[in-house]
Parts: sequence; structure tokens; C-alpha cells
Amino acid sequence: MVLFNALAGESLAMAFPSALCIFSLLALVQAQSESQQPKIQLRLAGNKRKHYEGRLEVFYNNEWGTICDDDFSILAAQVACRELGFLGAVSWSPSAKFGQGEGRIWLDNVHCTGREKSLAECPSNGFGVSDCRHSEDVGVICNQKRIPGHRFINTMNNNVETLEERVEEIRIRPISSHLKRIPVTEGYVEIKERGKWRQICDEEWTPLNNRVVCGMYGFPGEKNYNNKVYKSLSMRKKKNYWGFSVNCTGNEAHLSSCRLGKPLELKRNGTCGRGLPVVVSCVPGRAFAPSSSTGFRKAYRPEQPLVRLRGGSNIGEGRVEVLKNGVWGTVCDDNWNLRAATIVCRELGFGSAKEALTGAKLGQGMGPVHMNEVECSGFEKSLTDCYFNNDALGCSHEEDAAVRCNIPAMGFQKRIRLSGGRNPYEGRVEVLTEKNGSLVWGTVCSENWGMVEAMVVCRQLGLGFASYAFQETWYWAGDASADNVVMSGVRCSGTEMSLPQCLHHGKHISCPKGGGRFAAGVSCSDSAPDLVLNAQLVEHTTYLEDRPMYALQCALEENCLSSTAKKNDHSSYRRLLRFSSQIHNVGRSDFRPKLGYHAWTWHECHRHYHSMEVFTHYDLLSLNGTKVAEGHKASFCLEDTQCDEGIQKRYVCANFGEQGITVGCWDTYRHDIDCQWIDITDVKPGDYIFQVVINPNYDVAESDYSNNIMKCKCRYDGYRIWMYHCHTGELKDTAGCHSDYSNMIDH
Repeated sequence: MVLFNALAGESLAMAFPSALCIFSLLALVQAQSESQQPKIQLRLAGNKRKHYEGRLEVFYNNEWGTICDDDFSILAAQVACRELGFLGAVSWSPSAKFGQGEGRIWLDNVHCTGREKSLAECPSNGFGVSDCRHSEDVGVICNQKRIPGHRFINTMNNNVETLEERVEEIRIRPISSHLKRIPVTEGYVEIKERGKWRQICDEEWTPLNNRVVCGMYGFPGEKNYNNKVYKSLSMRKKKNYWGFSVNCTGNEAHLSSCRLGKPLELKRNGTCGRGLPVVVSCVPGRAFAPSSSTGFRKAYRPEQPLVRLRGGSNIGEGRVEVLKNGVWGTVCDDNWNLRAATIVCRELGFGSAKEALTGAKLGQGMGPVHMNEVECSGFEKSLTDCYFNNDALGCSHEEDAAVRCNIPAMGFQKRIRLSGGRNPYEGRVEVLTEKNGSLVWGTVCSENWGMVEAMVVCRQLGLGFASYAFQETWYWAGDASADNVVMSGVRCSGTEMSLPQCLHHGKHISCPKGGGRFAAGVSCSDSAPDLVLNAQLVEHTTYLEDRPMYALQCALEENCLSSTAKKNDHSSYRRLLRFSSQIHNVGRSDFRPKLGYHAWTWHECHRHYHSMEVFTHYDLLSLNGTKVAEGHKASFCLEDTQCDEGIQKRYVCANFGEQGITVGCWDTYRHDIDCQWIDITDVKPGDYIFQVVINPNYDVAESDYSNNIMKCKCRYDGYRIWMYHCHTGELKDTAGCHSDYSNMIDH
């Protein structure tokens, strides 16, 4: 090939001498143009939530400036992202999406082909020539994967250089005695540069750097470690130090966002003066306490916090809700940023925040908006310690703030899989378990297998929510070598992070049906509905009615009366506790009945179909929790009664129509329709608890079952009834328990 090219070139020179001169001239011009190209440096800045996105800024002529979005394209974004060390661009954003910059607008009308090595090579109006304002600053979102071996060469003294462009990967490498610990909480901090792992010298290392490293690996805190062990190990092993120190403020979401310190002068023998390799020791949240085994004996159940996450499809993410005066409310996204999000994450036992989400990205909440314009320093112990405005005027639930947190690598996903499904989101559940000293895959017995267990599986796999739980999977041809049942008697509460945390039979397998076609299966989805009852409407519409039995025959047939009603003649009366219920879907997908048209039940008396035989339970409980009266509501008409502004109704029951509740809509059952009551004819006067439970059998998947319960305090004197302190969720009487927070709300 080389000989062919040489001969070809020689022939060309003989045949076309003028052409060869032109080629040489072009090469010379190209070399001169490359040498004359302005030297620039890029960075991602602004209100970014990830290290691979942000406002695109250029360092030129000893000054940072921005780029105008006029004529900017995905091709220019590709060039910029590659120059920053990423594999490419995912998208770009006009109109200062990541906030308005300051100073000069260096570039305008940038035209790239996508093949340039630097943005400086792309034609433009010229540096500093622009008619734009900072409201037109362009931003980019890069592919989060880095170019393997990419090395950033800093030719400019910009004073704010970060690790972002210099490193490919960061890890905590445990010593041999800690290898089996899950999660890895302690070890050497190492940086991968040009394909090689290197240690960091600890001469300039600070506790704030430890805080950042632990946070990015999912840990809320850091602690001291046994220095003697690591000092002894470092003296015996050859070291390969990275040539720079690192300066973090403690608020960075990732070590790559920290600034580079001064270059280190490494000694010939590979040491870094008096220093040693950096070691970090992190403190995990209680839910992630380290274990020498690959599983957990039981799930950790946290105490009632002041802050919680709701609506997230995976561990460590969700809409932020805070508790004030016993009532849960949301946080408005005005000024919401990574600092505030990180406070929430650390408070709940996770690491730093990966993302601070705005615009109700993880669903809209209900009730009051408790906090607005939150401003945190980054070192508060609780979100309620941050400055905030308790006046949420102008904030709606369309602006509910949410977070995604860094969580420890637990290895959960390596011990479970879905097999035989049509896509990665469905299949027969197969788990990895130890048998006779070796690890084998097997199935899960489907006896009592339901939606709650399926939810845990989808969460463990990182696939979001369960949409269906299957007790037969004969249509999914799983791995034949994994047909044997290795787990049975599974009962989950729904809070578990992995299936082994649920109650199960352990080594003593009991599965009467056997595995095979009766193995458990699931179907997962990245979104789910979320039904919430309007507690205030229940409180305001409650009243008593004495109704004759001859007007209650259909209700008696549908078991909407107490058992003693069957003995009454038609002239007797029943005392009914009536109320209206308004059920909102605040999730991210429509609520649909579990069964299709073909399986709905026709009720001749009321002349309608029931799409769910039991949609709600209505109970009157004594103060110690004993049931004294009950009712139930079949979903004879699940429809969109009303919707938020801008949302179209999709479900109407008339004419055997589709049933369901659209996201952002609600279904209202008025107080004056049949079965919208509890029969309290036999109840004695006294104080009680009134309880409503939606979707009580978990027939349909939801993102949050905890808000399906509504409770009220109730007083009945034999003639009248009073309903008060109605609230959604399993709450204790916390009105007096958090007075400190109610005082803090007036910052």
C-alpha cells in the first residue's frame, strides 16, 4: 500500500506538476491558518443541574464571555462538547435556558460543519462582534460519556480551571479486607487519566474534598479512618500519583466540578513530599448500612421526618414535600438549585443531588405550598434550616420542586433479572441465590404474588414502577436452567429496596403450585398514576340521613349496608353517614381499571358496569383502631369529572365508554348517590376515626400508596356528627410535635 501511494504520487507529479504545486500551497495555507487560529477555552456554567450541561462560555483575550444563539446548531454543539472532552452533544438550548451570563458576548452567528476540532475554527462574525443580549446566551447538553483518554491541555491562565476536562473517571478503591463490604464506604480515591488509574497526593487535600467524594457516591457524611493501616500499605506498594491537587468548596455535586489546585512536584521515587495517597471514609445513610453479605435481612423503616420524597420512580428521587403543623405540602421551584436539593438528599440519608428538578417533573402534589424561594448555603442539616419565603403567592403545583439523589452502589440489579419478556421492562422474575456453595438463578413462587411485590422488583431493577403483577408466566419462555423455585412466601410492605428484604421462607421453599408456568412475573413502567382524596371536601360535606329500607334495595344487593340490614323489613330506616369524595390523579400516567371491558361486571339493579368491584373502603373505627362500621364503593363509573386548566377530559362512562382518571383530572362521587356512605345504624354515640382507603387491594399500580388513605376525627352524639382534622396519609397526631418548624416557617 505504501509503495502504491508513493508510485501514485510520483505519477501525479509527472502528469500534473501544476496540481502538485496547488496541493502544496493549500497544505501550507492550512498550516498557517491553524497556527493563526485564536486560542480559546470552553466551560459549562450557569444554572446547570448536571456536570455535562450548562451555558457555553468562552475564555478569550483573558476574559470569559458567552455565545449568542443566532444560527447556532447541533453541529456547533457537537464541536463544543468534543472540545470539552465529551463524546458529543445531545442537544442545545437557546434563550439563556441555563441563566444569563455576564461580560462580553464573544461569538455570534457561529456556523460549524461538525468536523472542526475547536469552536474557534468555525466561521462567525468574529470575536466580540455581536448584536445580541445575554437573554440569547446559548447552552448545550453533552453526552455524559467522556472521550476515552481525552487530555485537556490548558494553555491559558483563567484561574477557574476544573477537573471536568482532565479526567475520565473517579473511583473509591477499597483495600483487600474491605472488598466484600456492600456498599464500598472506604478506600483510596483514584482518578483515571489517559486510561490509567492514579492516586491523589493528600498534601493539599481537605475535608471539603472528602465531603464531595462521599456525596457523589451516595453517602451523606464522612468520618475519620485508621491511618496506620493505609500508611503501612502505601510504604509497601508502588504509587502512581496524579500531578495536581484539588480544591473543592464542599458544595460541588461531583469531584470533576472542583477547581484544579497547583501542579504537584513529584519526587523521583514516586512520593509526594510528606504526603500519602488520599483515602476517604464515608458514612452511609441508615437504609444503606454496610453488610458483608450481598443482601439485607430486613428493610430499614425511617421515623417520621420533616421532609420526604414522593412520586419518584427510583430510589432517591421524588417530589420534595415538607411537614408543617401536621400537614404535608410542597416546595415551589423558584430559585430551586443543586444546593437546596443536596440538603434534601443528605437529610434523607442519600448523597449529594444529581439533579434539582423544576416544573413538577416528578408529578404535582396536593395541599399547600409550604416553601418558596429557598436559599441554602449547602451546609444546613435540614431544608427547614435554609432561608425561604413562606409566602407562596403565585406558586402553583405546576412548579413543585423535585430531586434526584446520588445513592450508593448496592449491587441490587446484579442479583435479579427479567427473562422471556418482549422488552426489557417485562418478564419472569429470576433471582440469583446461593445453593450448595455456588450462585444459581431461579424463579419466585407466585403464590400471593401481587402489585406490592412487583413494585419492589421494578425498583430493585431501576425500571421504575410496576404496571402489572403476573401469577402465571407460561407465555414467557425464561431461561430453562433457572426453572427451579428458589424463593417462596414473598410478602413485601412496599418500602423495601430489594426482594430479599421482603419477608420470605428463606431456605425452606414451599410452593404447592411449583414453578414453571406459575412462576412470578412483572411488567414495569417509568411512570404511574397517583390517586389522592381531597380531605377538605370530605370534611365539609359530611351529614347524616335516615333512609327507608324500601329505597335501599339496590344498595343492599351490592353490600353497601351493614349485615343487620338484611333482617329489617321495608318500612324500617337505616342511618347513613353521607359525604362527597373527590379523587385526584396527581401522578404521571392515567389511572385505568385493572380489567378490560370483557371482564367488567354488569349490575342489573343499578344498571351499570363495575370496572373494579372494590375501588374504595369506607370505615368507622374506634379510637383503638377496631372497625365498628364499614362501607365500600365499586368503581361503577371512573371518569374525568373535571380537569385542571388546559387538560382535556379523556374518560366518560356514558354509553359504555372508556373508564379511568386522566393525569391532572379528578373523579367526583357526590354525597347523594348510592353507596356513597357508611351505614352507622348500629353505632353508639362516641368519638371515632373515619377512614377512606382508595384502591385498597392495590389492584392498580400507583407511584405512592401512602397517600391513598384519608383519616378524620369524628364525634357522634346519636343525633348529629362532627368531622374534623381530616388529613391524607398515615399520619399520627403531629399538630403539636413540630411547633419548632411552624415557628421557623416565618423566616
